[in-house]
Amino acid sequence: MIKYRLRCEAGHEFEGWFRSSAAFEAQSGAGRVTCPDCGGTDVSKAVMAPSVAMRTKDKENAAARLQPDKQAQFLQLVREARQKLVADADDVGDRFPEEARKIHYEEVEARKIYGEATGEEVHSLLEEGIEFMPLPRLPEDGN
Repeated sequence: MIKYRLRCEAGHEFEGWFRSSAAFEAQSGAGRVTCPDCGGTDVSKAVMAPSVAMRTKDKENAAARLQPDKQAQFLQLVREARQKLVADADDVGDRFPEEARKIHYEEVEARKIYGEATGEEVHSLLEEGIEFMPLPRLPEDGN
């Protein structure tokens, strides 16, 4: 999976995950990549800084340096992003893999969905070329 920073013609920036660069190009060319803010389909890749892998110890140190007020701000942004993603989507629960396939193979009308899938189901969906993205997990999700 590849994460791209994207920008619509109205200037809104957002991220998207794609199976490959070719998958992004195909979806974008077909107008299937839409801006979550305005719904625009004229979307292109935005400038991104390269991602450099960190050693586990470096990750722990970086997390420890994040100030508590910054942690709270970041967590609030993640909550807001998740809320936007599910606001007008159907919660299909553990039927997610089945519903995603129906939409992918055009057996039902396309719509936004979210739900749950096992690791094996996720792997199977990816092998079939069915694109999706995981929702960000929040601390309260574990309770």
